[in-house]
Amino acid sequence: MNARVNAANLSQTTFPLTPRSMPHVLLSLIRNPLDALPPEIFTEPMVFTKVGGKLRIYLADPELIYQALVRNSDALVKGEDVRRVLGPALGNGILTSDGADWKWQRQSVAGAFRHEKLLELQPAMIAAAGRRRDLWLTHKNSPIDLCQEMMRTTFDIIVDTMMSGGDGIDVDKVERNITNYLKPTGWKFALGLLGLPDWMPHPGKEKARSAVAFLRTTLGAVIAERRRSGGERNDLVSMLLDAADPETGRMMTDEEVIDNLMTFITAGHETTALGLAWTFHLLASHPDCQAKLFEEIATVTEGGALAAEHLGKLTYTRQVFSEAMRLYPPAPIVSRAVTSEFAIGTHMIPAGTIIYVPIYAVHHHADLWEDPQVFDPGRFEPEVARNRHRYAFMPFGAGPRVCIGNGFAMMEAVAILAVLLQKFRVTGSTEPSPKPVMKVTLRPMHPLSINLVER
Repeated sequence: MNARVNAANLSQTTFPLTPRSMPHVLLSLIRNPLDALPPEIFTEPMVFTKVGGKLRIYLADPELIYQALVRNSDALVKGEDVRRVLGPALGNGILTSDGADWKWQRQSVAGAFRHEKLLELQPAMIAAAGRRRDLWLTHKNSPIDLCQEMMRTTFDIIVDTMMSGGDGIDVDKVERNITNYLKPTGWKFALGLLGLPDWMPHPGKEKARSAVAFLRTTLGAVIAERRRSGGERNDLVSMLLDAADPETGRMMTDEEVIDNLMTFITAGHETTALGLAWTFHLLASHPDCQAKLFEEIATVTEGGALAAEHLGKLTYTRQVFSEAMRLYPPAPIVSRAVTSEFAIGTHMIPAGTIIYVPIYAVHHHADLWEDPQVFDPGRFEPEVARNRHRYAFMPFGAGPRVCIGNGFAMMEAVAILAVLLQKFRVTGSTEPSPKPVMKVTLRPMHPLSINLVER
């Protein structure tokens, strides 16, 4: 792919539009937004469409992605799609805000994700994974639901590390309500494409609204208790409560604190959990990769319990998780709205355009990956990865809006895999792999089930 800009050839008005069927796009958005992607984006560097009266551009060339998300990030905002789908739950938090409002919120929590701080959290990650291992010992040799198991494990870690225990949050109810909220998001995408107002009824809307009310009320109670107790704790909640805008000095309201806690609880644990669920699913059908993992874990730990100092040495374990996220990126699509024109490739992109970076398509693109459907952790050997364009693999996004928790997620995933695979090997069911479905995050259409065999 060659995306160099030749200014003399820039075209401001003419775009090679790929025809789309509005009924097909709408039906696909409702059922599975991945199916609404133009098929050409899996083989072409760039696809132009016009749907719902707006120019929509899909980017799969890593250099074009760099030009948009990095070099011209100041000309992009999250846009209406994000506001409609995530706004009711996440308000104006770090994931949904723009401009100066986003910048000061990101700065206020950056300290929680510094590398030195993450190193301090490793023992808590290992301990939470150990509790899940002990629970698995009670139902060994029987199938388990991977998504449910990983959701609970990563939720435990978020609550322990970022909220100092969470003051009695009901994990099961939180999990159910997050699912209820995300389930009808395809309808929100479809209604937004038609330009219909937010108040339009659709299947699952009332259940999603109740879920948001429960989640935000639950976190409001955590904040109220923290303010009442007045105890200083070195965690994310305290950082948010103490955060002040460096220019105005204003502090976050309780609603803004809730916005950001909702972001880290929903996005922060869901994405890692799904990445892990798909990882175990893939390992169950690749015993050779499992055997290599077992060997690495045994060598690094010398047969003892996993400790914090071991995590950085588990390079193959990290490769396995990275390859799973290539095949099943937990956040499969990035969207942005253009606020002022800029050049991408040989085209001037006008304000009002919607840009999509379909990470799922980038990770399966025929020009970027040899045998893209094949699970091969060797793609992420250090030497191989160094020779790949930075934006050919982007499970955490790119540019200034790259996921602030990417280091946390990788460390957490390696810890969970290593602790659980010290004790178990996993085998798959006889059912074919379920189709991935986008509900903001990439979930399996049907439960991922594996069998545990104690080693």
